[in-house]
Amino acid sequence: MINGLINPKNSSDLIPAGESPLDRNPAAVFLGSLAQGSRRSQRQALNKMAGLLIGSPAADCLALPWAALRYQHTAALRAQLIGLYRPATVNKFLSALRGVLKEAWRLGLMTADDYQRAADLESVKGENLPTGRQLTPGEILALMADCESDPSPAGVRDAAIIGLMYAAGLRREEVINLDLASYDLGSGRLVIFGKRAKERSAYLTNGAAEALADWLAVRGPAAGPLFLAVNKGGKIDPQGGRLTAQAVYNMLARRAQAAGVAKFSPHDLRRSFVSDLLEAGADIATVAKMAGHANVQTTARYDRRPEAAKQKAAGLLHVPYHKRV
Repeated sequence: MINGLINPKNSSDLIPAGESPLDRNPAAVFLGSLAQGSRRSQRQALNKMAGLLIGSPAADCLALPWAALRYQHTAALRAQLIGLYRPATVNKFLSALRGVLKEAWRLGLMTADDYQRAADLESVKGENLPTGRQLTPGEILALMADCESDPSPAGVRDAAIIGLMYAAGLRREEVINLDLASYDLGSGRLVIFGKRAKERSAYLTNGAAEALADWLAVRGPAAGPLFLAVNKGGKIDPQGGRLTAQAVYNMLARRAQAAGVAKFSPHDLRRSFVSDLLEAGADIATVAKMAGHANVQTTARYDRRPEAAKQKAAGLLHVPYHKRV
């Protein structure tokens, strides 16, 4: 632990974060600048770093005086993170740390020199195996079949959600932020609001378009969120408002269990979208645009083809061993 290095009382001109208003709190300002989907994970990262800095796993990042950090603190924190997490995770943590330090400087809580020194941390080099997994066509079929066997509006809605998440590579937050006006039934064009307020479009065809058309017939033409809550009685709740990201997570978990599909994360549908498009011969630059990625390097991390190629290549070698009877 790095316990004891952070003590705001040693700095007479520092406002302790726990006593400052949120518009003067660098962690709060940083989190407020993020999209809703990123805010949750970044706050978790900041909380974990705050815990390492003060030696308490229950630390709250909003109560930590980030402006008191100096290079010796951030360098020690980086070393701690390297011992606990994989390189990609460490780099995500360091990115959040730099973001908070930058806000502390912008708010006038740190000098430019202190900020530059504290934020001058090299990213961690290393290569990780791909995270998550790719769903097989059989698993996608089983999920859709389970929805089709559900005669309630929830079955129709869930089939449309799964279809969109796979066919358009949607994140959970992108699904719940869709409105009826986001989709043009005639052309099949779907307008998606992604991270950092970026817009992109997707075109739905075949099963995805048919599943969404069935849901629209059940949902009705009233303006508002594209996907509505369905109550326990199987009725669409017009007052239920927009679905939450947690509701989508819980729905996928229930459908997976009912369909006999191995556990997967909502983001695995997006990974499957990228991998299956690339495997079908789509250009990686086009897939990057469809996924809303700023660069193809991000898209390449979703690609599972190298693992499949290695598995196929391994079968080319023969070990002359005879199994014992």
